[in-house]
Amino acid sequence: MAQLSINIDHLATLRQARLAQEPDLLAASALIEQAGADGITVHLREDRRHIQDNDVYMLRKNLKSLLNLEIAATKEMLAIAKDIKADSICLVPEKRLELTTEGGLDVTKQVEYLTVAIQDLQAMGTEVSLFIDPLEAQILAAKATGAKAIEIHTGKYCTLFQNQDAQAWALEYQNIKNIVELALNEGLKVNLGHGINYVNVKPLAQIKNITQFSIGHSIISRSCFVGIGQAVKEMVNLIGPG
Repeated sequence: MAQLSINIDHLATLRQARLAQEPDLLAASALIEQAGADGITVHLREDRRHIQDNDVYMLRKNLKSLLNLEIAATKEMLAIAKDIKADSICLVPEKRLELTTEGGLDVTKQVEYLTVAIQDLQAMGTEVSLFIDPLEAQILAAKATGAKAIEIHTGKYCTLFQNQDAQAWALEYQNIKNIVELALNEGLKVNLGHGINYVNVKPLAQIKNITQFSIGHSIISRSCFVGIGQAVKEMVNLIGPG
């Protein structure tokens, strides 16, 4: 069964809107764990727009499940990641003006730099993944860096699904399936994330041998109506055996 890691960045966004103490990220994470999630994901951005450094240290100390830390591969963030020693780290692209991550990391242009960074992180026993678009060149470049896992950016798939562009969606869905197969054949673990909700997750859940789904916005949004525990349970049931 594929794992489910819940991204709680948007809870931190709500908190930072008032620079308040609530919602309490640790309390929310406990409810998420109780509901059956396998881990918590947080993106510590360079501009600290939602998750703060103290949040990550606090979660690392208190979580019962796995902590997945998303960071840009900058010297500052890599140093923090080494200090925190999260269970897993996902290296992502980052732009200051974006609302959310707009695409995958272009690994082909920085294989040498990422190889050194990944080796440094993996030396601590931390699994490192690369957040990439579903492209063959990116898979092969990711393999070349020595990373053990990838997270495929599913944003295009989700947008086409939402726009009800059946033909283009079908092509992108088949592309993701092909890319997953390629990555698995290269010995990489495959995670999926970005834009996944309670409807578009169903076809993705049919793809075999996915290690983990990373989902945040749709679950946090759903929790406003049914509570965070129920929102997590509903997604766990939809993912089912991978």
